[in-house]
Amino acid sequence: MEQSKALFDFNLVLIGFMGTGKTTISNTLQHIFAMDVIEMDQMIEEREGMSISEIFETYGEQYFRDAETNLLIEMQERKNVVISCGGGTPLREVNVAEMKKNGKVILLTAEPETIFERVKDSHDRPVIEKNKNLSFITELMEERRPKYEAAADIIIHTDHKNEDQICEEIIEKVLASEEARH
Repeated sequence: MEQSKALFDFNLVLIGFMGTGKTTISNTLQHIFAMDVIEMDQMIEEREGMSISEIFETYGEQYFRDAETNLLIEMQERKNVVISCGGGTPLREVNVAEMKKNGKVILLTAEPETIFERVKDSHDRPVIEKNKNLSFITELMEERRPKYEAAADIIIHTDHKNEDQICEEIIEKVLASEEARH
């Protein structure tokens, strides 16, 4: 049986604040379209043999941010892969430049209330562990928003939508943006 043609000859790079659905959506895309998924945080943790919190404590944030950049450079070799970025990845301009070399950057976004609901019971998010409240989340989202939006080729609002609806919207917008390019 012939291998079906890859959906895209570039990568889909998911960015956005924690709790906007990057992991859920990359898993759904993987399931529907048989695309490989690179969960950046998870891959860095596996390679370093420690959690992100431990990497921050042991080597500092700069070390972790450099690991993200190197992983994005490595991804230039791949295509038709969903790359799910950590919340801080697009804050570095060099990372955005690497994402755009062979990827469409998709910003997933949601209202602060939605995000708070999604993350309030989680303890693996060092950035908000000590400040798990709506005002802190709102403030941090506002602070990051200009960089997120500047990096994005496509913006998808995830509030009140299920995984299939979000994935459908992503594919539609990516294909439309490709047609517009040609």
